[in-house]
Amino acid sequence: MKLINFLFKVIIFIFLLPFFIYIVMNIVSYDKIYNDIDKVPTKQTALLLGTTKYTVKHEVNPFYKYRIKAVIELYEKGKVKNILISGDGSSDRYYHETATMKKDLIENGIKPNDIKTDKKGIRTFDSIERAKDIYGIDDYIIVSQKFHLQRAIFLATARGDKAIGFVAPEDDGSQASKNMIVREFFARPIALLDLFGLSKLYEPWKKNFKDKF
Repeated sequence: MKLINFLFKVIIFIFLLPFFIYIVMNIVSYDKIYNDIDKVPTKQTALLLGTTKYTVKHEVNPFYKYRIKAVIELYEKGKVKNILISGDGSSDRYYHETATMKKDLIENGIKPNDIKTDKKGIRTFDSIERAKDIYGIDDYIIVSQKFHLQRAIFLATARGDKAIGFVAPEDDGSQASKNMIVREFFARPIALLDLFGLSKLYEPWKKNFKDKF
């Protein structure tokens, strides 16, 4: 009976832990996320988190569209002077994120010299880690959807970065948004493994577990 009670408590703990992590990340990032462009503090660099331009149905990905629009708004309003695009720059036609994003930004008036690309930002933690360790950036504005920003800002804050977020809109209530919320529930505990250097536990599968959103 004691063993059964113990196992029951362990199961409850495992079930509740993701909820706790989810809430903590929301709290930590709460006052660092901005929706109003006029209230966003000015910083040198925007860290644009990558995603694919097209869905598997060959439609324009709304997450992509709104992230591009948001970072252009920051740039045109003088909130940032340059942009670091961090994403999967592999040769895979679906995941060549950085080159595609750079091309679209240039076509929308962003100066090429004001754009840098990090092709090895395969997952969110990689993007945050490499921004500082490789590109020397530790004070920046992250651009993505709100659910993604909460995790990204938590990771950046935990690593000592002065990061804030600017929200790229999403299609509220859409199936895609609902799917991402579910995915986020599982992605956040994984983010803690990254933070504590435990990603080697699943390193062989890292490329396949593309943390896109």
